[in-house]
Amino acid sequence: MKIAIVGCGVVGSSWSLVFARAGHDLTIYDRTPTAAEAAVAFVASADPALSARCRVASNLADALNGADYVQESAPERLPIKQALYQEMDALLSPTTIVASSTSGFPASAFTEGLTNSARCLVAHPINPPHLIPLVELIPAPWTATDTLDFTRDLMRSLGQSPITLTREINGFVVNRLQSALLGEAFRLVEDGICTPADVDAAVADGLGLRWCFMGPFATIDLNAANGVAEYCANLGPMYYGLAREQADPREWTPDLVSAIETKMRADVPSQDLPTRRKWRDSFLAAIVAAKRDITGKLGA
Repeated sequence: MKIAIVGCGVVGSSWSLVFARAGHDLTIYDRTPTAAEAAVAFVASADPALSARCRVASNLADALNGADYVQESAPERLPIKQALYQEMDALLSPTTIVASSTSGFPASAFTEGLTNSARCLVAHPINPPHLIPLVELIPAPWTATDTLDFTRDLMRSLGQSPITLTREINGFVVNRLQSALLGEAFRLVEDGICTPADVDAAVADGLGLRWCFMGPFATIDLNAANGVAEYCANLGPMYYGLAREQADPREWTPDLVSAIETKMRADVPSQDLPTRRKWRDSFLAAIVAAKRDITGKLGA
């Protein structure tokens, strides 16, 4: 299968590695040629042999020529995506699937009226996709069922873990879940209940240990002797009370952000952030490898 990568920032480069290590041939394009070359270098840094699967396209038409699937990761600015999709629409074959990596825009915002709109959707990865397997598939109102099925099967063949939304919704799934947790995290710090480090520990050394291999519904299903219904009967009223208390959306004010920034920089100075990101990526890779190994031994 021939894959086209359009847009070669951090996400596009990571996608390039995902497809190359799965055995696909890539044409890689960015309006800034050095960005496309950097994506190939990123793939080569993981495995020099994989760079043979990557070719930098001379222009957009060259990138799309003969492509079966396009992963678009252009900048997160709606006018740029709208113009790009108009340009691609005139160049695509009648069977090419185009998926956007956008983390916030619905596909309907930049594919309406296109000739190939039925073959467009969002395939939003969790950054970086070469380490984190989850991909959110979100159809526009006009996305064909075959388009969703093809993309879901492709993602699974890559070793990714796709979830499929039934319709477009602000923030998709992951960012909505993250938003709820972040909202409460900021409130706890703002109200002086605990420090940012305490909140991080509550997740990293508590909830996150379960959540890294089972989700919230699976978690509560095992936290009562007879499963989720019993859990909800026992604790549902408490959670309803918490939800009423937490129905207090607050802006992240400059003073609050500044206070949190000060505490975070005390632990990790700005100049150490690149090193910390490399540590994160190495940790993620080790966790994913261990999770797959344990799953293979213990089963689901």
